[in-house]
Amino acid sequence: MPGIYIHIPFCSQACHYCDFHFSTSLKIKNRVISCINKEIKLKKTYLKDPLIESVYFGGGTPSLLSSKLINKILSSIRSSYKLAQNVEITIEANPEDISKNKIDNWTQMGINRLSLGVQSFRDSDLKYMNRSHNCNQIISALDLLISSKIDNISIDLIYGFPQLTDSFWVDNLNKAIKFNVQHISCYCLTVEKQTPLYHFIKNGTAKPLNPQQGASQFLNSKEILKNNGYIHYEISNFSKPGFESVHNRNYWNRSHYIGIGPSAHSYNGTSRQWNLSNNTKYCESIENNRSYYNVEILSKKNIINEYILTNIRTSNGIDLKSLSSYMNNDEYKRFKNKMSELMQSDFLTIHKDKLLLSEKGMLFADSISEDLFII
Repeated sequence: MPGIYIHIPFCSQACHYCDFHFSTSLKIKNRVISCINKEIKLKKTYLKDPLIESVYFGGGTPSLLSSKLINKILSSIRSSYKLAQNVEITIEANPEDISKNKIDNWTQMGINRLSLGVQSFRDSDLKYMNRSHNCNQIISALDLLISSKIDNISIDLIYGFPQLTDSFWVDNLNKAIKFNVQHISCYCLTVEKQTPLYHFIKNGTAKPLNPQQGASQFLNSKEILKNNGYIHYEISNFSKPGFESVHNRNYWNRSHYIGIGPSAHSYNGTSRQWNLSNNTKYCESIENNRSYYNVEILSKKNIINEYILTNIRTSNGIDLKSLSSYMNNDEYKRFKNKMSELMQSDFLTIHKDKLLLSEKGMLFADSISEDLFII
């Protein structure tokens, strides 16, 4: 079933590694939210299936918004779409924004899952990333959340940067596990162009990343979290049984979704849309009934390659029978030849007609996907 993603394009400060669309100025916050509410109504005919299985507030930092503004957005969604009875509603939050009052308000309006941007339990790491919180705020936020009515809590952690030794990373994992949260996402730090971190490394004020360090810490994550009852269901994601992210699982399974807000993407099976990545231009276009997004009609090749890219990352892998039905004989022959090469190099395995990444292959998922693409 489809989902709705709401992009809240505001942050209190800029993390050194982040290349997502956001602004640290809140001057037009109310204007942007008003346009988001209008876009919710404009997009209501975009999907064929009207039943929504998940709503996800991402960003940016959605927890910067008042409960009143979040509730207005949810009210707009409920008035324009039919939500499934067990709909998953997630909000991303920073530790410094968490309070008992906010949590109570969120649960009253139907939010039942929270993703907390912890990143590290070490203050020196948080300073390196230019995060806006400290370790004490993380502990306080988690204590409040665990005693609340929200029973689906996810923690984000980042690994693979120079000062994070393997022992420090293991300590971060163990601290997350002690809180008994239902879901943990572990992301290897990447250096994106135009970010402060990219320029720091380029001018020598920060050390470059070490891929071997990232690989070692990824393997630590797999082993430690598995031994503590977490299922590794996607390369970066681990959950207790029954607590996979419905919203993100649907992305990887190529379910349809609507993206609302500046820079948000939408997908309906045949085309992809992406909104303007400028808050002012987005608002001006919405307010004046002008086009506020670009559209790409997906070719058969696009659709197959996206299926390969997303499904290879998951524990379910690629269904070979399903994939073969989309390809002609020449395409599938080339795919099988490349698949055999990668299997001989121990990057891929097959289990019950599903093509899966090996542990070694998980370290090279993106390049393996590209090798398997139709060209």
